[in-house]
Amino acid sequence: MKKWNLIIDVEKGVDFINAVLSAKDEYVGNEHPGYSAPVALESSDIVTIERKVRGETPVVDAVNVLRMCNHCDDAPCMKAGGNAVKKRDDGIVIIDPEKARGRKDIVDACPYDAIVWNEELQLPQSWTFDAHLLDQGWDKPRCIAACASGGIEAVKITDDEMRKRAEDEQLEVMKPELDTKPRIYYRNLYRYNTVLVGGTVTCENDTVDDCVEGATATLIAQGFEESVVETDEFGEFRFDRVAPNTGSCEILISCDGYATQSISVDVQDSKYIGVVRLERL
Repeated sequence: MKKWNLIIDVEKGVDFINAVLSAKDEYVGNEHPGYSAPVALESSDIVTIERKVRGETPVVDAVNVLRMCNHCDDAPCMKAGGNAVKKRDDGIVIIDPEKARGRKDIVDACPYDAIVWNEELQLPQSWTFDAHLLDQGWDKPRCIAACASGGIEAVKITDDEMRKRAEDEQLEVMKPELDTKPRIYYRNLYRYNTVLVGGTVTCENDTVDDCVEGATATLIAQGFEESVVETDEFGEFRFDRVAPNTGSCEILISCDGYATQSISVDVQDSKYIGVVRLERL
């Protein structure tokens, strides 16, 4: 059976705000009987943007990550909610707008913080994958039509087909260690869940420090060569896709005509190690 999945490319997050605004327009103050009650403006973050900044000036990387209900196949909210939360045959999870009244425990059950509490209605609410629109004949959720960058894609395929696509395209899910089997997949999620280590290389030139372009920077973790990069025209280097909490590492900076520099660094999170000054041989 074919089921719905969403693929989000975090490198195309420039217009994810349109997805957030389209969700507000679709749900705030609007009732969709059988699918959702009106969402309150003050609790309308059923679709949100999380901004992730890695590194430090001047070596910085920032992305927008779109967050919403993951429509998990093994959803904690379903285990907690009983008949107040249902999984449709097409993979979509719906919090029943009548049976779920007063069930704040359903909000607490979600490990992704994707369920919000409507205080006025005493009701847990989440993004329904725009199921009411899909059942009317729409071929995709409204948030996709609102984003011109192509950063969001909805696919209705079998689970086997989705697993193969995720493997082929290196798609990832949030918090895979929870094994909740989410249906929201991300492309280029390394810019969210890995760390960035950078620095700047200079050398003395006629009593003035110049940036060194083309120097080789090697990151060695636990005795193994981890990554090799070159400095750019500004003398800056960056190691990306480094696992968080890697721990003790060594960075070697080498360039023809200069003595190799070794820097010890403890990598727990993204960081800028500063300026490395090379000395002529």
